[in-house]
Amino acid sequence: MTGTMRLQHLLFAVVSLAALSLQASKDPLNDFCRRWGHQTAQIDGKLYIDGGLVAWNPISSNPLNYTNTWLLYSDLNSSATDSGMPIQHADLTKNSTVPSVSGGILWSDSVNKAAYLFGGEYQNNPADFSFWAYDVVLNQWNETKYSSNVDTLQRVAYGAGTQVEELGMGYYYGGWMNSNTSPGWAGLPMATSNLITFDMTSGTLNNNTGPDDVGRAEGQMVYLPASDGGLLAYFGGVEDPYQNGSFVAANMTQIHLFDISSSKWYTQTASGQIPESRRQFCAGATWADDHSSYNIYLYGGYGVDNVTGFDDVYILSLPSFTWIKAFPAENSTASSYPHGGCSANVINRSQMLVIGGWFTSSDVCDTANGKGQHNMHLGYNGPARSLWDKYDPKVSAYSVPTPIISVIGGG
Repeated sequence: MTGTMRLQHLLFAVVSLAALSLQASKDPLNDFCRRWGHQTAQIDGKLYIDGGLVAWNPISSNPLNYTNTWLLYSDLNSSATDSGMPIQHADLTKNSTVPSVSGGILWSDSVNKAAYLFGGEYQNNPADFSFWAYDVVLNQWNETKYSSNVDTLQRVAYGAGTQVEELGMGYYYGGWMNSNTSPGWAGLPMATSNLITFDMTSGTLNNNTGPDDVGRAEGQMVYLPASDGGLLAYFGGVEDPYQNGSFVAANMTQIHLFDISSSKWYTQTASGQIPESRRQFCAGATWADDHSSYNIYLYGGYGVDNVTGFDDVYILSLPSFTWIKAFPAENSTASSYPHGGCSANVINRSQMLVIGGWFTSSDVCDTANGKGQHNMHLGYNGPARSLWDKYDPKVSAYSVPTPIISVIGGG
């Protein structure tokens, strides 16, 4: 090793130690400024928030991005008076042996009171693939044994995941493999084309095929209780057709559907007010009581081509497969605070809690009082009768709102 290399390694070690020291001195709630790339799981009135990256307040004095090593939760049975958002807590257990990653998923298992951590990438120094579960009752993490239809599984990041709790199944489609997901990765980043399924009852973690051979990442997938056994709907993000380190924007009119009962993929073309191509946005789904329409709400995201990010809301309504712009109401693409890397969780089919995101054109903190939480009343039935409104733990009904009815009809 040359003298220059030794100096570089020494400087890196000094910086790393300084960063760890600063991280240890921070309080995950009182020093909060931003969070993004995290995983969430909703179990028994608590929304657990794991991993991702954080920035500390004031961001002008804390310019680095840190790995979030805490497990936090938002109490969905509460609403803080000052912020109008669920009260957050940071008193749960997570030791250093448990992976702290970004772009993975926490599959919720309300029956067994557990959240399963799959995928995600490290900020540096990735570890071999492992599968962990958080026991909600015992407040402890356990490395989880599993069986699989393949000999080895590799960690992937920023794919699209969801779960179907009534079936006890978790799903994760696509995602990147790179030098932050896999030790010794020497090639270019590569997006996968596989659908990972997890059977929470048998502990089976299987690798299955996607709709085609094209690698995809940074899109979203939601569950819809339609068809005989339910559907998974995937859209957005980027595609990796050449696997040469480049990627292209996914067409937002192309909706990939996985029929759970038949294990078959289909593609449907959407119309209407098509959102601009984007990646690392967040989305959630709800539906009318009579299942006459299923409505997927999309928020924000990073741009792919000439736009850094978005601060808007679109609704994809099925079965008409119509895109509807819900926010801002005027015909404008202007964004006040464009950001991506957020999470979205639909609560009681009536509200969607959007958490976090990295702001692409601003150094402001993300609503410090609300800890980066923003709430939608999906049926516009909150106190303000608008889309964005204070969180209300008592609201549990969804009515198809006027912006959808005015386009597709119904009542």
